[in-house]
Amino acid sequence: MMDSNTSSPTPALPDAVRDALAITKRGCSELLVEADWIAKLQRSHQTGQPLRIKLGLDPTAPDIHLGHTVVLNKLRQLQDLGHTVIFLIGDFTSRIGDPSGRNTTRPPLTVEQIQTNAQTYYAQASLVLDPARTEIRYNSEWSEPLGADGMIRLAAKYTLARLLERDDFTKRFREGVPIAMHELLYPLMQGYDSVALKSDLELGGTDQKFNLLVGRELQREYGQEPQCILTMPLLEGLDGVEKMSKSKGNYIGIQEPPATMFAKLLSISDTLMWRYYELLSFRPLAEIERLKAEVAAGRNPKEVKVLLAREIVTRFHSAAAADAAQADFELRARGGIPDDIPEVRLTVPEGGLALPQALKQAGLVPSTAEALRMIEQRGVRIDGTVAEDRTLKLSAGSVVLQVGKRKFARVTLG
Repeated sequence: MMDSNTSSPTPALPDAVRDALAITKRGCSELLVEADWIAKLQRSHQTGQPLRIKLGLDPTAPDIHLGHTVVLNKLRQLQDLGHTVIFLIGDFTSRIGDPSGRNTTRPPLTVEQIQTNAQTYYAQASLVLDPARTEIRYNSEWSEPLGADGMIRLAAKYTLARLLERDDFTKRFREGVPIAMHELLYPLMQGYDSVALKSDLELGGTDQKFNLLVGRELQREYGQEPQCILTMPLLEGLDGVEKMSKSKGNYIGIQEPPATMFAKLLSISDTLMWRYYELLSFRPLAEIERLKAEVAAGRNPKEVKVLLAREIVTRFHSAAAADAAQADFELRARGGIPDDIPEVRLTVPEGGLALPQALKQAGLVPSTAEALRMIEQRGVRIDGTVAEDRTLKLSAGSVVLQVGKRKFARVTLG
């Protein structure tokens, strides 16, 4: 639609500009428009003036997961080049609700929900970004003062036909699925953020391309040099199919316990591992290619997966935490019982407590039906011994119950 990335041979560039371009493009999905970005980098190199690089996140959930860090990592790389990084919290746009990728209207969040979520967003983003060199902004700063008159003037700068070019809007319109009027405002408000911040480059996931291009167009309308846009791939979740999402349960939160993060990373498939290396690892590309070659030549992929898990856990916790998480994982894999497991007290009725009920009450399974299934699959252990009798009843005492490889509880029955 609005812009296309016309690829042409890269002219001779100063080393610093060529290196900055390579860092920008590593792992990205699309850079629009590359020639414009090269021109901005050259100008910055010549004048010593940093470029303004923007990433906006709507605080729609209280936590950030590894999927969010794909763009945060890129932002940090550009920050390390000396450019001004703007971490924009969409406290105003959250009230509208981003319709990107939606086939139904997204329920807007309450102001209270937004405020609660926003409190943790920057604190968690600071685990990736350098807080001392990050400009924190909230888009309510300029969106609220617009008022009705300003909103009308902004809406006059864009057409309904162009908004309906969005794939999700087009599909819903064609299928007769309602599109609320406030949803049409979302791309305009996100685009206006770029005008207010005078951004040179905006980052986002591939699902944000339309919104980012709107920002580019609005900057032209307001007489500004249009921003370039950099889209990053969406990271698949642990299932390797759907994008990482807390609502889908296939996520790794960046503040989850080290042992949980480590175990989740070890659970991904050998194929998905390389995708995680590409989008999450800070290792040089040459080193990642070397690891691929070693696996192709017969190296156990689990060893390489451990390297990735250690890198991620160290980044968000510490090297010592990564050591402990690896030791905990290996202990569990050998059938050992970790030291740090939940302790639960259960009441034993007359005649004993049925094992499926004990597993459910201890929080190891969601239902007795699941407990029975796990017993039948030999996935339940009592003090390290496989439980095969689904009718077993536990009496007073203390036991360690285990479901699968990673769920444990020290249960006191009385």
